Amino acid sequence: QVQLVESGGGLVQPGGSLRLSCAASGSIFSINAMGWYRQAPGKQRELVATITSSGLTNYADSVKVRFTISRDGGKNTVFLQMTSLKPEDTAVYYCNADQVKVSRWAVGVNYWGQGTQVTVSS
Repeated sequence: QVQLVESGGGLVQPGGSLRLSCAASGSIFSINAMGWYRQAPGKQRELVATITSSGLTNYADSVKVRFTISRDGGKNTVFLQMTSLKPEDTAVYYCNADQVKVSRWAVGVNYWGQGTQVTVSS
């Protein structure tokens, strides 16, 4: 069984910074891509940023320049450094691990974390 555990959310003032972490644990052979998504109240879940096993990154236009995603492949951990935070960044942030394999020949499975709340408010 694979689990994703997020940490680092909280309350921050506009213009502030937060760093989210997500660690994947369990019997893991490989993970294709990891990323962050968010869901604000009354809105659909949306992509924030993703990073592949080879380090290719993709960002939502709304967070480019302000957010940086990174990954420690050896520890199956992904980070999201968020700077210049705005009230509209307020949401529950979910970690995602795509194409998780428990062995070379296994079928890849997609996993989600439980989510961590980020609130940007003065």
